[in-house]
Amino acid sequence: MPHPPLTAPTLDEEEGLTHTQACMSDQSVLDPARLEAELSQVLDPVFEKPMRAIGSLVSWRVDGTKVHLAIKLPSPSPTIAAKAKRRIEEACRRAGAEAVDFEISIETPMRDVMSDDPIPEVKNIILVMSGKGGVGKSTVATNLALALSRLGHRVGLLDADVYGPSIPTMMGILGHPVGRDGKIAPLERFGIRIMSIGFFLEDEKQAVIWRGPMIHNALQQFLRDVDWGALDFLVLDLPPGTGDVALTMAQRLKVTGVIIVTTPQEVALQDVYKAVSMCKRLNLPILGVVENMSFFVDSAGHKHEIFGKGGGQKVAELANAPLLGQIPLVQAVREQGDAGFPIVIAQPESEVAKVFLSIGEAVIERIARHHFERLGGERLPPSKAPARLRIIR
Repeated sequence: MPHPPLTAPTLDEEEGLTHTQACMSDQSVLDPARLEAELSQVLDPVFEKPMRAIGSLVSWRVDGTKVHLAIKLPSPSPTIAAKAKRRIEEACRRAGAEAVDFEISIETPMRDVMSDDPIPEVKNIILVMSGKGGVGKSTVATNLALALSRLGHRVGLLDADVYGPSIPTMMGILGHPVGRDGKIAPLERFGIRIMSIGFFLEDEKQAVIWRGPMIHNALQQFLRDVDWGALDFLVLDLPPGTGDVALTMAQRLKVTGVIIVTTPQEVALQDVYKAVSMCKRLNLPILGVVENMSFFVDSAGHKHEIFGKGGGQKVAELANAPLLGQIPLVQAVREQGDAGFPIVIAQPESEVAKVFLSIGEAVIERIARHHFERLGGERLPPSKAPARLRIIR
């Protein structure tokens, strides 16, 4: 069957084609006013406030149908970054964008530094404590510090347990700190700056027999005379109980917050409750609770709650703070700690290491929200301290 002859389009048909092409062109053009309106509604994934209003959406630039954006986030968490990007991309596409790219900067919020603060370059101070001994507080402090470091932060670890310093063993580091420019240089391992009374003992089995004032002076030196440098987080491993060390920290430093460590069993909870009470009396913010040795999973995959269950949640409810994580009872955690290669370093892809990383991410977000609310909840908290005036006498 022969094809019909080709004919030129009529005038009406030409006008119809031109109109269709124009409509298609209009649909592919990005509307700047619509884009601005859409971006103004995007909520920050950490603070749940409009990113443009609080300052986390820094700027944007349109290039045809492509949008280039600069944003600030308080956490390096991939989950937070993905949530922020997804929300922004959806807003841009509603305005007609065909492609979106990001420049993301991570800015760790800064604590309120006092004029006489001995470590003004340290952005955040985290106390890891428990009213009870033997709950795995040093294990949590060590692996939390390493998790924060793996997430891209500058981290220090201070062993404030003067009577029972465990950090040198758990971090696998020995040696005597040396002086540097009039200060004591901390030792370093796995990218963490570390200080402990254990570095100054001639014999690791030697007992430290000190009264309260001596402990106070030693801790003052560890803060004032150690060259910690610029850190995002300084994690302090406190001794059990509610005595001199916690009081010294509360009086001498603007502490960002406290992480309470417990096990599920009732005998631990009775002492941990006292630690929560002390934090409230000293106005120390409780960032959250970590439940250690929560359960054991046997070779058949069956879960056993050896020390009971629900203890961490009870402490969290008393503290009015979140349960940051539950750490299972895993033999490798003990073995790697004894060997000086904590589980976050030795087996980073293990399930228990992922729990510590998850706790690290939760701590970062909790700290960011704490600073945001402390300053009124209207603008991003600053990542730098105000300039300190130098008084010349």
